[in-house]
Amino acid sequence: MQMHSRLTQMSALALGIAGVLAFGQASASGFQIRENSAKNLGRALAGSAVAQNDASVVSNNPAAMVNLKQTTLQGDLHAIDLTADFRGGGQAAAGSPLASPLRGGDGGDPGDVEAVPAFAVVVPLSGSFDYVTLGASLSAPFGLTTKYDRNWIGRYNAVESKLRTIDLTLSAAIELSDRFSVGAGLIYERADATLSNAVDFGSAICRVNVALCVTPSPAAAPFGPQKNDGFAKVEGDDYGIGWVLGFQWRPTDQFWVGYSHRSEIKHELEGTVKFTKPGNVDALFQGAGITQYNSGPGGAVLTTPSVDTLSLQYDFTEQFRLMADIQATGWSSLESIDIKRANGTLVTSEAFKWDNTMMYSLGGEYDLNDSFTLRAGVARDETPTHNDTRTPRLPDDNRMLYALGFTWNASENLSLDASYMYVKIDDPKISAVSSSGSLLQGEYKGKAQVLGLSAQYRF
Repeated sequence: MQMHSRLTQMSALALGIAGVLAFGQASASGFQIRENSAKNLGRALAGSAVAQNDASVVSNNPAAMVNLKQTTLQGDLHAIDLTADFRGGGQAAAGSPLASPLRGGDGGDPGDVEAVPAFAVVVPLSGSFDYVTLGASLSAPFGLTTKYDRNWIGRYNAVESKLRTIDLTLSAAIELSDRFSVGAGLIYERADATLSNAVDFGSAICRVNVALCVTPSPAAAPFGPQKNDGFAKVEGDDYGIGWVLGFQWRPTDQFWVGYSHRSEIKHELEGTVKFTKPGNVDALFQGAGITQYNSGPGGAVLTTPSVDTLSLQYDFTEQFRLMADIQATGWSSLESIDIKRANGTLVTSEAFKWDNTMMYSLGGEYDLNDSFTLRAGVARDETPTHNDTRTPRLPDDNRMLYALGFTWNASENLSLDASYMYVKIDDPKISAVSSSGSLLQGEYKGKAQVLGLSAQYRF
């Protein structure tokens, strides 16, 4: 009975750690994806809530849809490439008499090239409703993937972490005057997640019955740290509803102000928890009647953060415009993640203690002629993570963003955009204890590159 009770506690901890929803994202802090417009990317995301010829305002700030005077179709595709290099070490069964150095490689590059598409349509109404503009968009505001080698040194903390969100946003804007408009949108969001990590069942068994790990000797014993690795994988999905509100004000002919608020969206992810166990561990558990490591249904609650954006634009001349953004992301929605079984029983509550963050960006545009526009920008983006709670699932830190881009007006109706962003990430430090009791310590060297392409057609 004592062994059963101890393993029940450890299985709850393991499931909790495996279910924690922390995901890496290349160009924004946390797991936020701001890439829904190649134009915005080329300005380092400045001016997103007052964009003049950009249908992405459907989700960025619906009030700015009034800037588009023709029905507009726009498709964007961004390729995000995160590169991260881990250097460090650690101990299995840290703090116990059987502690040993962690074995394994550096995990390889956990990032890969990810494609992030977006699509938007804006339709200005006419006649008696010529002050109304409608819009719809598909975008992916949160997510991305990190994946390490399965036998890397930090395998007990993370192997694969994947989050995908897809938003359908339906928006409307009302032009109250030539200088002021308001807008609102309804967001229907789908989220799905996959997470996996190795489980050191040998260390777990040693904590319950040390004799199994030292008899006849630690080297010859059937169980022990890093001898009996298994695997845990959690998958789940859900749908949620949110909203976005905004306004746009033009106090002078040259000056534009835009503000938008995107709400939190709560997801109750439902799916499966799968444990893969070595044969001798499985036999031991079956003999003791232990079922806590059996596969079955489970889930977790994830709340995506609120986002507040203030954008400014000043037109110095007809050819040159300067933009600035201040964006606040409410990552305190990830104070903790509650892991539950299918019957609603709380398994564990895992603390994140993420901070709300700020992003500051400055960008500009210059029209070379009627056919070409050049743009550039720079931004500073804060991380919500802490040195004492950061995990390999999210090797995130503060970052600087540098961007260039251009527009080619191929015809009166068709325009094409291309942008490039380089992301310099501060070196994040890791000191993380896994559900298996291992301690991983080290530092990452990371960077990211983003290429954006867009096509817009007006009719």
